[in-house]
Amino acid sequence: MSPRRNRPRGGEKPDEHPGAAPGRYGGGGATESWRGEEWSVRPVSGASTLGKRYRCPGCDQEIPSGVPHVVTWPEYGGIDDRRHWHKACWNAKDRRTTRVQRSRNAPRH
Repeated sequence: MSPRRNRPRGGEKPDEHPGAAPGRYGGGGATESWRGEEWSVRPVSGASTLGKRYRCPGCDQEIPSGVPHVVTWPEYGGIDDRRHWHKACWNAKDRRTTRVQRSRNAPRH
């Protein structure tokens, strides 16, 4: 058995992974236009969010600890403007109504 190869083959850089899909969780961010404003969108793997819970502004449901999601913020916004969204909710943001309807027994926090 030959030892494991730690160096990339050919002209690849160490941080390039052939076949890896762009935009996967844990990758770099992107800029998207929404409601006439530029938003920075960054995927989060969820591994770094252990012990933390967020509420998705798209569906008003909790994003449990360790679940992959996206973090968005206005291009000229600060740290307090960051929002954590389910990836599907962010992708459907233009198809949602402006007011989220909660069920009667949904928590209000």
